[in-house]
Amino acid sequence: MTSELSRRDAVREAAASIIPAALADLGALVRIPSIAFPGFDRANVQRSAEAVRALAEGTGVFESVVIADAAIPGSEERGMPAVLATRAARNGRPTILLYAHHDVQPVGDETLWESPPFEPTVRDGRLYGRGAADDKAGVMAHIGALRALTDVLGTDFELGVALFIEGEEEAGSRSFAQFLSDHADALRADVIVVADSGNWDAVTPALTVSLRGNARFTMTVRTLEHASHSGMFGGAVPDAMTAAVKLLSTLWDDDGEVAVVGLAVRDAETPEYSEATLRDEAGLPDAVRPIGRGTILGRIWNKPSITITGIDAPSVVNASNTLSPEVTVVVSARIAPGQTAREAYEAIEAHLRAHVPFGAELAFRDVDCGDGFLVDTSGWAVESARAALREGYGVEPVDLGVGGSIPFIADLVREFPAAQILVTGVEDPHARAHSPNESLHLDTFRHALIAEALLLEGLDAREA
Repeated sequence: MTSELSRRDAVREAAASIIPAALADLGALVRIPSIAFPGFDRANVQRSAEAVRALAEGTGVFESVVIADAAIPGSEERGMPAVLATRAARNGRPTILLYAHHDVQPVGDETLWESPPFEPTVRDGRLYGRGAADDKAGVMAHIGALRALTDVLGTDFELGVALFIEGEEEAGSRSFAQFLSDHADALRADVIVVADSGNWDAVTPALTVSLRGNARFTMTVRTLEHASHSGMFGGAVPDAMTAAVKLLSTLWDDDGEVAVVGLAVRDAETPEYSEATLRDEAGLPDAVRPIGRGTILGRIWNKPSITITGIDAPSVVNASNTLSPEVTVVVSARIAPGQTAREAYEAIEAHLRAHVPFGAELAFRDVDCGDGFLVDTSGWAVESARAALREGYGVEPVDLGVGGSIPFIADLVREFPAAQILVTGVEDPHARAHSPNESLHLDTFRHALIAEALLLEGLDAREA
């Protein structure tokens, strides 16, 4: 190479040229239904891990590529298979850890999909399929960026690289912390890129600098020892559904703002974001008004939210004239960055116990807490990432807060406190991750892959 500029331009061109092959490999990954939830075939997750291992080996970059799992603490089970690939840094160069996950969400109601969920389909500049965006595109952004780097520099470059492709992120990352502990030496890095977030829109890149935490739990409301005739006893005996509805309604005020004492709110500015944009990106009908108060992004990024995501009660088809003895609900709370999820959960449980009507009995189980995340934006890696995004997309990047949660980042911070963590992504607001008709915007993927290749090139030229 005649100059650093020509080297960087060559990496950019190489990244652009390998996009078709990267998309073909992404399509092959999407065809594997790698759902890590209980009740689904673990063999598919294993098959997906084997496909990712082959892709990692094919780069020619790594000294070691293995499929590994870890014990689930407090259980005799083991977690889902992950791919771990490593190469050591040379001559004082830094090491970068590239994270993504190869497991996917269940498809839900398949009749809502416009094309088969595990058959990658291109329509109107988007690739449709479960995992096409979340997060097999993240896997291929890493693989594609490494391919571009080696096309220009060969496999003998000096940057240290660890690749960690998890196999159970959508199912709660139950063995994640143990995996980090088991493989701490292999995973230790100066910079960690978590490719599992989104962008401002389809053309504007973003670096995620804040994430809400989450507290998810199951609650059973019980009012009777057994079901009773609603005509014989209705009006004197409370049924569990009435108690549950009254209790759950106390979680919000009339504006839909969370009304639980003890839940924190982060005080931070947010960019302009209109109600019209919210309606378009969320699919909010004209007649339905948004909930909460304050700026829209402030509600999503910096305030808590509570959602009832599941309920076990008599179905409509099985409805009978009886008083239900118990109702079970799943409560999912998002926690403002800066507050621990456990503290928030305890505030919600205390609120529910204090407001339970009719002396109903409450039972709580399956409590799952994950802390939020705030990026220290003063580090050199953040500036390197912004520069790469700017060059890769041709648009000035923005700092983004995300209302969703990536709880395992707290594990990364705890295990590797000296690492600079960069949360990036290949999704745009219309990706519909976790929903029917999940899709990847193809131009966004192209820019994301180029940007990551440029980030790797820049780090390879930097002394640790």
